[in-house]
Amino acid sequence: MTELRHLEVNGIRLAYRLRKGRSPTLLFLPGYASDMEGAKALALDAFADSRGLAMLRFDYSGTGASEGRFEDGTLGGWLDDALFLLDTLIDGPVILAGSSMGGWIALHVALYRPERIAALVGIAAAPDFTDWGYSDAQKNQIRDCGRLELPNPYGPEPHSITRGFWQSGEALRLIHSPIAIDCPVRLIHGDADAEVPLVIALKLLEKLRSADVQLTAIKGGEHRLSKPNELEAILHVVAALIGDEF
Repeated sequence: MTELRHLEVNGIRLAYRLRKGRSPTLLFLPGYASDMEGAKALALDAFADSRGLAMLRFDYSGTGASEGRFEDGTLGGWLDDALFLLDTLIDGPVILAGSSMGGWIALHVALYRPERIAALVGIAAAPDFTDWGYSDAQKNQIRDCGRLELPNPYGPEPHSITRGFWQSGEALRLIHSPIAIDCPVRLIHGDADAEVPLVIALKLLEKLRSADVQLTAIKGGEHRLSKPNELEAILHVVAALIGDEF
């Protein structure tokens, strides 16, 4: 396993693991309240190791092994984390792989650094979930009370959305207008995803400006897309992007 290292930005030490290798570098962007040690990140890292590819995975501030408080995190702040590490640690072209909220951040990274991005892979990508993901009553609670807590299907701790995160997300919505990304984009989505409906991937397919966008719909796939056949589908897509057999 690659060494756990830290890099300070704005007084907070961000945790990362950087695998040296050939370009393009894979950059994995975790989902909300997730980290770089999840099944998809580890599968991509093992793939990179087997192919001699460079790969960077990291934890946003306030998550995983990074310093900071999770409740202080915002979409804009975590986007800044991703841009800082890309600019500081990676030379040459990059393939972005973003899971859920990480797919939303990946889209913004591609907009901010178009000259660096060779391709983008959205895994159950969840752009604009602060808009479509909550009812009007829930949005009012976030505004009025500063926080919304919902049952977490993946653990005992409640799923918590703060006013700061929600406001940051609303300011960074994308799918209401054309998205000026021109690199190849691959979207992988489960048709049984109860958290991010498949229609979101279809909207992305429509709004992305790139002429090279493909959507892989996995029958029976839920939001995590971490079963063996689902991980294999993700690795097939990445292998094709770099021109390798899988």
